[in-house]
Amino acid sequence: MNEQPNAGAAPVIDAQKVNFYYGNSQALHHISLSFPRRQVTALIGPSGCGKSTFLRCLNRMNDLVDGARVEGKILLGDIDINSSAMDVIELRRRVGMVFQKSNPFPKSIYENVIYGLRIAGVRDKATLDEAVEHSLKGAALWDEVKDRLQESALGMSGGQQQRLCIARAIAVNPEVILMDEPCSALDPKSTARVEELIGELRQDYTIIIVTHNMQQAARVSDHTAFLYEGLLVEYGLTKKIFMKPKNKKTEDYITGRFG
Repeated sequence: MNEQPNAGAAPVIDAQKVNFYYGNSQALHHISLSFPRRQVTALIGPSGCGKSTFLRCLNRMNDLVDGARVEGKILLGDIDINSSAMDVIELRRRVGMVFQKSNPFPKSIYENVIYGLRIAGVRDKATLDEAVEHSLKGAALWDEVKDRLQESALGMSGGQQQRLCIARAIAVNPEVILMDEPCSALDPKSTARVEELIGELRQDYTIIIVTHNMQQAARVSDHTAFLYEGLLVEYGLTKKIFMKPKNKKTEDYITGRFG
């Protein structure tokens, strides 16, 4: 039913039979998904199907939720991220996150970008300056803000703030960037900029994006996973999922019959 893309290549993240519970309520059921390196994978499905819950399992953001419990394995390389061998701060450096609503800190643009580096103990100004320029260029924002790096990030437009959050994520040189509906609060022009940016970032990063927008999933992703009621219904190459899905439920969702 579910093709594992690039089966011969070692995935950067490999989720195996993941169950997730909020207290006594089970939100995810036996999810097995592998994510190929430097590819974009879209997680689609109706509201409440488990997309964001699963995404947050991949860098243990659900640890912050009372009563949350995960079963199964989620391997980053050869380490289970839920084992005692995995340092959570290091995990979140390697697996960065961009949220639905842009969340810049009430600091300067410069300080926002280097926040993770400062936490990691980097103090050398030349290193920080270089990281700021590299990250803002990577987020297609450098030309817009290079002359106002010391101004508050809160004065930026919504689209700029979201790209700043992407710059902040890539400043610590992650392997994976998780994006939880990163364009849902943006206007069409800003959405197009972020989608274009995703296309550029896939050259250096593995990207996993939750989106409710079918057209967006088709435009930006290499692979698509369709979740429904906490189950993985279908997974494969995006063009196959959208052009010739194997499961009737996938077809019904993509064609707008429900969801």
